[in-house]
Amino acid sequence: MMNIAQYLDSTYLKTPAQSGLSEEETLQKDKDLAQEAIDNGIFAVMIRPDYVSEIKKYILERNSDVVVGTVIGFHEGTYSVDEKLAEAEKAIADGADELDFVINYNAYLKGDLDLVKDEFVKCTQLCLEHHKAAKWIIEIAALTDKQIADLTRNISIWAEERFSENDWSKIFVKSSTGFYETQDGKPNGATFEGIKIMLENAGKLPVKAAGGVRTPQDAEKMISMGVQRIGTSSALALIKNHSVSEGY
Repeated sequence: MMNIAQYLDSTYLKTPAQSGLSEEETLQKDKDLAQEAIDNGIFAVMIRPDYVSEIKKYILERNSDVVVGTVIGFHEGTYSVDEKLAEAEKAIADGADELDFVINYNAYLKGDLDLVKDEFVKCTQLCLEHHKAAKWIIEIAALTDKQIADLTRNISIWAEERFSENDWSKIFVKSSTGFYETQDGKPNGATFEGIKIMLENAGKLPVKAAGGVRTPQDAEKMISMGVQRIGTSSALALIKNHSVSEGY
C-alpha cells in the first residue's frame, strides 16, 4: 500500500469563535495535531497564524522535522496585498515553513488580473527570499471549469516569468480553503474533475488537493494523478486506512 503520510498536510483551521473552544483549548488541539504528525510520519501540520510560534517550538523541542504551515488572507482572500504581506512576514518570523495564501479570486472574477498578479508576485517573492514554500489557494468551488483552468494557467505563467526554475517546486497551486459555502450540497473542496483541470494547466508547478479527500483510495488516486500534497483534517484516519464522512 502507498505511504500517503508523506503527502499529507494535517489541518486544523477553525478559530476559537468557529469551534466554540477557548484559545487554550485551540492551542492544545494544535499540539495534539503536531504530536500526531510526529508519531505517524505526517509531512506537515497546517494551522492558523496565531499558533505558529507555539507549534514550531513544540515540534523543535521534540527534534522533529514535521513542517509547520499556515494560512494567509484566510479564508475570503480579499485582504489587500499589503495586509497579506504583513501577515506573511509575521508568520515567517514566527517560524512558518510554508504559507498557503488565498488568492483574491473575487478580484479575478471581476477581471482585475493585474491585482491578482501583483499579490502573487510580491507574496511569492517574500516567501522565496526566506526559503519558504508559497501555496496559492484558488477556491475551485467558486470557479467554473474554464476559470479553474485559466487562473491556474496564469499562476503558472507568472511563476515561470518571474522566478527561477529552481524555485518552481516551492510554488503550489492549491484547490480549496474548505470554508467556501456552496449551494445545493455541491462539494467545496477538491474534486477529481477540478484537480485534473489544475494538473493540466499548472505547467511545472506542483498541485495541492485540499478538502474532500474522504478515503485512502481517494488519496491514492489523487497522488497517482500527480498531486504532490493533500490537505485534510482527517490525516490519521486516512493513514490508518479508514474512511471519513465529514470534515475538511
